[in-house]
Amino acid sequence: MTKIKICGIKTLNDALAAIEAGADYLGFNFYPKSVRFVEKQVCAEITSVLKKEYPHIKLVGVFVNSAVEEIKDFMETCSLDLAQLHGDETVEILNALDGKAFKAFRGIPENINGFERRDAPAFLLDASVKGVYGGSGVAADWSAAAELAKKYPLLLAGGLTPENVAEAVSRVKPWGVDVASGVESAPGEKDAGKLVEFVKKVREVEN
Repeated sequence: MTKIKICGIKTLNDALAAIEAGADYLGFNFYPKSVRFVEKQVCAEITSVLKKEYPHIKLVGVFVNSAVEEIKDFMETCSLDLAQLHGDETVEILNALDGKAFKAFRGIPENINGFERRDAPAFLLDASVKGVYGGSGVAADWSAAAELAKKYPLLLAGGLTPENVAEAVSRVKPWGVDVASGVESAPGEKDAGKLVEFVKKVREVEN
């Protein structure tokens, strides 16, 4: 079953709407320049509720060029399961996070060696948009992604919406899909209807 990650959660209401819609993973963005940025303390308040009520939901922190110690601190404070490294992080930084981090590539990577995680997701594939670290709403290269998806359990991101996710899943066959702007009514505000529709479209392809 294709995993579904809803990224850029800023409020408990949005988190609950995403879980109710059928999300498997929730992402919290700690990159200060993002419209989906969430303060550490706010995130900790949200995740403390989620860990009690929905322990099966995996919680992911999104980091851009943060120091290892900072990432570890955020992960502990916010009870996060995984760190998504969405900047220009090295293999050394990835390895320093003890298997709890995965790399996000903007565009098709020339070299994956050492960056692939042993567990799923091996890595995330996003669209390449100059100067933007994710959440751009631009689609990734699905043909190239499909080739990589044959070899790795990858998480496909980049411009996914309720309108195109069915095609993306059938063409790429990724381990999972990741959406932020495609299920929003305004930047950083999730739309319950779009969340439900997005999940429904993914599940329809599988059936």
